[in-house]
Amino acid sequence: MGAALIRASFSPNIKERRDLSCALFDARGRMIAQAAHLPVHLGSAPLSVQAAIAAVPMQPDDAVLLNDPYQGGTHLPDLTLVSPVFLAGERRPSFYVANRAHHADVGGAAPGSMAPARDIHGEGLRIPPLKLVRGGRFDRPILELLLANMRVPREREADLDAQWAANRAGARRLAELCAEHGRAVLVRRAAELLEWSARACRAELALLPRGRFEVEDVLEVPGASRDGLARIRLRLELARSGATFDFRTTDDQLESPLNTVHAVVVSAVLYALRLLLPAHTPTNDGVLAPVRVRTRRGSLVDACYPAPVAAGNVETSQRLVDVILAGFDRALPGRLPAASSGTMANLSFGGHDARGAAFTYYETIAGGAGAGPERDGQSAVHTHMTNTRNTPIEAFELAFPARVERLDVRRGSGGRGARRGGDGVEKVVRFLAPVRGAWVAERSLAGPIGRAGGARGACSEAELALDGAPKRRLGSKAAFDAPAGARLTVRTPGGGGHGGLSPAP
Repeated sequence: MGAALIRASFSPNIKERRDLSCALFDARGRMIAQAAHLPVHLGSAPLSVQAAIAAVPMQPDDAVLLNDPYQGGTHLPDLTLVSPVFLAGERRPSFYVANRAHHADVGGAAPGSMAPARDIHGEGLRIPPLKLVRGGRFDRPILELLLANMRVPREREADLDAQWAANRAGARRLAELCAEHGRAVLVRRAAELLEWSARACRAELALLPRGRFEVEDVLEVPGASRDGLARIRLRLELARSGATFDFRTTDDQLESPLNTVHAVVVSAVLYALRLLLPAHTPTNDGVLAPVRVRTRRGSLVDACYPAPVAAGNVETSQRLVDVILAGFDRALPGRLPAASSGTMANLSFGGHDARGAAFTYYETIAGGAGAGPERDGQSAVHTHMTNTRNTPIEAFELAFPARVERLDVRRGSGGRGARRGGDGVEKVVRFLAPVRGAWVAERSLAGPIGRAGGARGACSEAELALDGAPKRRLGSKAAFDAPAGARLTVRTPGGGGHGGLSPAP
């Protein structure tokens, strides 16, 4: 499925950066298998599939589209397409296939659908579960309605075609497996995969020390409080029967895109648990069987309509992982790696080129990985909840009126320690046409934390300048207008260091 989506897609964010995910689900919408794509997509995908099943009756060769964060989605640019798989002439689906892809624009106040907004309507088009494909054909009136509210609509249509091709590929392979092994075998094996993962997670949690561990971390939200910080708080309870991840004392939701939804919290928990398990363990809903995830409606991590959520999927998700790993570090002192960059460093922009053609672009920029007890952190990599690639410069410059003047490792940005944190990235982009853009990042006030005496990594930075003019420093959540010739420089955080440096003899 993933290969089909990558090959058939049009936009660089999907084709080149691979900002997409694919998975298989049983008849109840439980995830049974996934590709090694984006953790933030895959942990939340079952809630999207279950919302689609509940809302829309599906027949063979149908597909349901949704992006609604309040119905299992993550943020509006992530469009999820769900298809039923009918085997052996049955009247009800035996399985479902689904994929999620980040579209470069889904409407809203600014190109890229990622600019800071005060409510979700400023972020783009919100799509509840609706049947986009009927009997193998797109419902043209619905499709045209969607495209009319998105920038560069034909690019969006091409990527939706690719998503439908990916689902057809997944359904076809399941039908082939059914013909070879029989439906009963497939259904039984799916249940066994879920139980395998559940047993593995129970066994690993049983090895952890019992107790209650309380941790917190912050997000940079200007105006949220006197110090401009919003706090995520976790009470991690490790017991013989499993684990409870309790986020109910987290701050209230804000008029800020850093709000996120319960589905993203589940993704972060699934990802963090998966780090503890043996490499061969299947990543599916079984991992969550021995755990409880508790959030409070109306909080920063379980936001209610009409809260904006664009950055919650990309920034708050990273902080959730930092908090969860800090909780595990309390239980296992010195054994967990230091914090990685802690931001996806999101850049989006758009406008019209010299021919008058519209364009939109979105990317996340790599940073440094945290050092571990026995290794230095990797440099210039996407970490934790993202698993995308850097956009190839050639593909970027071919598709957009912009030039990359510098793309380099940000030397010395990793935190010092017995093991050094990985370095971040420095990127300089010159715009060749006027653009409206947004820069959304984190860790601009305090870099990623070290562990066991290691130092923090360097902070994120961004600045905009015209030749000969003073540079304009951008905050970590900034919308900007830039004329042709303007240069944007961004620097992403390094990872934290691990272990104290030995004193000089």
